[in-house]
Amino acid sequence: MAIATYATPVPKRAEATPKLDRLVSLDAYRGLIMLALISHGFGLGVLQSSPNWAWLARQVDHAEWSGCTFWDLIQPAFTFMVGMAMPFAFARRRAEGATTFDLFRHVAWRSLVLLALSNVLSNFNSRQGRPVLQLINVLCQIAFGYLLCFLITRLRFSWQVACGVGLLAGYWALFVLFPAPDGAFSKTGNIGAVLDLKFLGYNYSGYYTTINFIGNAITILFGCWAGMLMRLERPPAYKLKVLGGCAVAAFALGLALEPFNPMVKRLWTASFTLFSAGWVIVMLMALYWIVDVKQRRKWAFPFLVLGMNSVFIYSFSQVLRGWLDRGLGVFTGNFWYFGELGAIPQNLMVLAVMWLMCYWLYTKSLYIKI
Repeated sequence: MAIATYATPVPKRAEATPKLDRLVSLDAYRGLIMLALISHGFGLGVLQSSPNWAWLARQVDHAEWSGCTFWDLIQPAFTFMVGMAMPFAFARRRAEGATTFDLFRHVAWRSLVLLALSNVLSNFNSRQGRPVLQLINVLCQIAFGYLLCFLITRLRFSWQVACGVGLLAGYWALFVLFPAPDGAFSKTGNIGAVLDLKFLGYNYSGYYTTINFIGNAITILFGCWAGMLMRLERPPAYKLKVLGGCAVAAFALGLALEPFNPMVKRLWTASFTLFSAGWVIVMLMALYWIVDVKQRRKWAFPFLVLGMNSVFIYSFSQVLRGWLDRGLGVFTGNFWYFGELGAIPQNLMVLAVMWLMCYWLYTKSLYIKI
C-alpha cells in the first residue's frame, strides 16, 4: 500500500548511491502496478479469439490453475512493494523518536484498517444483501503479511531467513500432510478450502483460500529485504548485482520445485512464490536503474501520479469503476463501430479519467494514505 518511502540520508562518499529524498523508482513501480491492477486487462481479453493475438489475451488473465502469466505477477509485485517500503518507513519513524512498541502499534492499527477497508470494498456492491466476512482480498492478505513480516524483521537477519524458509516449508507440508481426494494441490478439497469451509462456512470463488497469506507474507518479506538492501550506503552496481543474483536464484528454485509443488497463484504455492519473486525483482532492477541511477524520470511521471495515491485509486476502482465505465459509455457508445475491439479504447478512456482524478489530487498535494 501507500507507505511512505522517504530514505534516511547517508554521508556522501565515493561511488555511493546519490542521496535521494525518495526512492522514486518505488513510487514509479507502484504506479505501474496500480495501472495494471485497475485496467481490467486494458480490454485485451477480446483478442482471445484471434489466432495472432490470443497469446496477449492470455497474459491479461490469470492462469486457469497451474502456470504463471503477467496477470499473475500483479499481486506479487504489489505486495513486494509493501515490504520494500517498510524499512524506509520504519527508519523515518525511528528518526522521529518512535520505539519498537510504537512501531508495533502503528503496524497493528494499519493492519486492522486494511482488514476493515477490504471488507467494506468487497461487500459494497454485494448482491447478497448483507456483509460477508472475507479474508482473501489483496488488502486482507497484505494486512496479515504486513504484521507477520514486521515481527519477523525484528529478528537478526539469519533468523529472518530461517523463518522465511520455515514458513514456506511448513505451508507446503500442510497441503501434503492433509491432501485432497484429487491431490494435495487440487482445485477443490485442499487443506485451505477445508479450513475456509470449517471456519468461514463457505469457499471463495476462483478456488482461492485464506491461508494464501502465508505465501503472500514471504513475498512481502522478500520486499523487506530488498528495501534493506536499497538503504545500504553501497554503489548502485553492488545493489543491482545482489538483486540480479537473487532473481536468478528465485527463478531456479521456483522451477526446481515445480514438479513437486505446482506453480499455482490461487494457492500462492512455494514454487509460485519464488518464481514470481524472480520476475518482480527483475522489474525492480530495471526501474531502479532507469529512474534512480540514470535519473531518467520524465517518462515515469504518469506512473508516479498513480503511485502517490494508490489507496484512492484502488478503492475507487473497486467500488466505482463500473459506474464510470457505464457513464462514459453513454458518450462513447462503447466504441461500437470497432465491434468487439471497442472494449480496448473504452477501457483506455476509463483509465484516462481515473488517471486525471489522481493528477488533480497530485496538483493539490493531496495523498490519501493508511
